[in-house]
Amino acid sequence: MTEWRPTPSLLRAVLLALAGLAGALLTGSPSLVVLASPFVLLAGAGVLAHPRTRPQCTSALDHDRLHEGQGTTSRLHLRDGAGVEQVTRVASPVPYVATLPASGVSGAATSDGLPALEYGPRRWGRRDLGVERVALTSGWAGWRWGPVDLPFRQLHVLPQTAPFDARSEVPQPDGLVGAHRARRPGSGTELEGIRPFAAGDRLRRISWPVTLRTGEVHAVTTRAEQDAGVWLVLDALREIGWSGGIDGEASSLDLTVRAGSALAAHHLRQGDRVGLLVLGAEVTRVPLGSGPRHLHRIEGTLVRVRADPRRTPPERLELGAAAGSIVHVLSPMLQASVVTAAATLQRRGLSVVVIDTLGHHEPAEDRLSTAGLAWRMRMVEREDRLDALATLGCPVVRWQGPGTLDEVLQRLARRARVPRVGAR
Repeated sequence: MTEWRPTPSLLRAVLLALAGLAGALLTGSPSLVVLASPFVLLAGAGVLAHPRTRPQCTSALDHDRLHEGQGTTSRLHLRDGAGVEQVTRVASPVPYVATLPASGVSGAATSDGLPALEYGPRRWGRRDLGVERVALTSGWAGWRWGPVDLPFRQLHVLPQTAPFDARSEVPQPDGLVGAHRARRPGSGTELEGIRPFAAGDRLRRISWPVTLRTGEVHAVTTRAEQDAGVWLVLDALREIGWSGGIDGEASSLDLTVRAGSALAAHHLRQGDRVGLLVLGAEVTRVPLGSGPRHLHRIEGTLVRVRADPRRTPPERLELGAAAGSIVHVLSPMLQASVVTAAATLQRRGLSVVVIDTLGHHEPAEDRLSTAGLAWRMRMVEREDRLDALATLGCPVVRWQGPGTLDEVLQRLARRARVPRVGAR
């Protein structure tokens, strides 16, 4: 309704004023005039306050791209609002989005400024804020414009970057330049050793203390610094558990997405090249890249992740990864096809790390019930699959935030330095 219409209070005042004046004329009682005079004044003031404009209302968000736990404000913009005295906004409730006021109803007089609504997303994903209705009221509450529905707005909620840092380096960096120590000597900052000076060595590499002590010119050798190719494989086929948002319990899909975001941010800060493969409702692939813009691209892909229990992942993952790349498989490891794919990558010579994102989930039913027994059997099968991966040399580690991968990457680095015997 985009026209000014009289409010029920104005109609009641007009009817009571007319009834009182008519009764005074018919009965000749001045007391009825006295009783009807307040309604006459209210009705006259309301009729005279009829606005002559055609207002236009729009709303805009301060930010439409947020992380979990952050907040934004929806501000109302009013054009041609002459004669408007009161503005009321009503927002519909949205799952995993907190509003302030909590009821979603906000109203204010135009002299105090237009009312604002604050939104705080509690879980990653694309959140439609739903229908918002706006109504305008003139002076003396005589006329109402609306309520009208404002267009849908959408929030892109990025996963919260869980605190993560790894002190260990990537086992086999394969790039040209980066922050990781390579196995080959080169121009870097990490000391490898001191040896006799040879043709081609730079003069600034001469170690003068050793040269004076031995009487023979010696040079300092360093290790080259390279970047690495890191692939993140996210299993989004199932969501185990119930998600309570950032303030409640995390489902397996929450752990998977948040861990993937944390790993991507960590490796990109180190200067590595990061790629992403999502196995979910849609198989989404982000090629290797680096830099802040690539991190935004990965986070934008994680926002669109949806679970689809009906989809079966391929048993062979074509990543196009080089021999020195490292692959992080983030999965609750409940699907045999995901285990097979991880084992296949391990056999191809890649450094594969399986990150368990199942979390702590127990069925609400009794352990001896049908559902409880089925869950226990599923856990037994899962442990057998994890043991089979460990037998192949593929480490399995539970996601625990900072330091999760330190010991695993150190073991992989020691394994990479062991010389391999090739058959002729």
